[in-house]
Amino acid sequence: MPQDQSKDLALLTAAVAGQSGEEPPKRADQFLAKRRSRVAYGILAPGGIYLMLAFIVPLILVVYTSLQSGGLLSGGYQFTWAFENYADAFASSKTFIARALLYSALATVLTILLAYPMAYWIAFYAGRWKSTLFFLILVPFFVSFVIRTVQWNFILADDGLLFGFLKDLGLLPDNFRVLAGPVAVVAGITYNFLPFTALPLYVALDRIDKGLVEAAKDLYATKFEAFRKVVLPLSFPGLFAALVLTFVPATGDYVNSSVLGSNRTTMVGQVIQTKFLTEADYPEAAALSVILMIGMLVIALAYAKVLGTEDSTLAAAA
Repeated sequence: MPQDQSKDLALLTAAVAGQSGEEPPKRADQFLAKRRSRVAYGILAPGGIYLMLAFIVPLILVVYTSLQSGGLLSGGYQFTWAFENYADAFASSKTFIARALLYSALATVLTILLAYPMAYWIAFYAGRWKSTLFFLILVPFFVSFVIRTVQWNFILADDGLLFGFLKDLGLLPDNFRVLAGPVAVVAGITYNFLPFTALPLYVALDRIDKGLVEAAKDLYATKFEAFRKVVLPLSFPGLFAALVLTFVPATGDYVNSSVLGSNRTTMVGQVIQTKFLTEADYPEAAALSVILMIGMLVIALAYAKVLGTEDSTLAAAA
């Protein structure tokens, strides 16, 4: 038997002896701790490697591309530390960035207003129907994102299921129109991202100890006071997650504005898509992507600063 294996066997034997009542040697404890740390790294490795390949490497390539200059018809693009791409991309697309931020902010507020009461009721009052009701919220995930968006075209069309019926009844003028405008885009984003908002909210609300609410009522708090001082602060981590999961992807969305909007509702995601796939202006498209990503990171950090992520801290602050 090799010398290393004999040493490992001796250490394991000593550890087993410790479980039977005998105090294990200190060296055996160190050996077991080292083995546990290796197991932890082994569990972490697959996900870490996947993220490295699927996120870090593409991110490096995007940043690298954003610093290139030239053109496909003039010898191709070369890396030249062209930081001016960022200034050009921001100057030419600041209107679309502002519009994307506005639409996604409105959609995020609407999804919170719709999802919070729904998640609250399910978490506190649905009883044995919790799982069924929450499953119904997630049902739209089983349909393609694009198909769900196209369906709104039929609902909001001038002669569609909703407005066509109301016009036939004479409740709306014949020239009334919602499609191809900001309302349709925001409504589409709100609908598509509602499950992303509801999921973290429900998890946070369901984790709240219902006894705390009863204790607040025993101390003569009204239902509203119990909600404001107990439930709402303890749900802030879920609210933070819901804001990030809704606002960040909604800002970069281009499907809703493409399908439900018009040239007046173009968002920054459409601009990036056009520069990459139609104009082949890779450096400026990559620079715009990096600008958007940094902006989202700053906003997410601001959300974390305002709402925080620690239950006890927020509860105490309230």
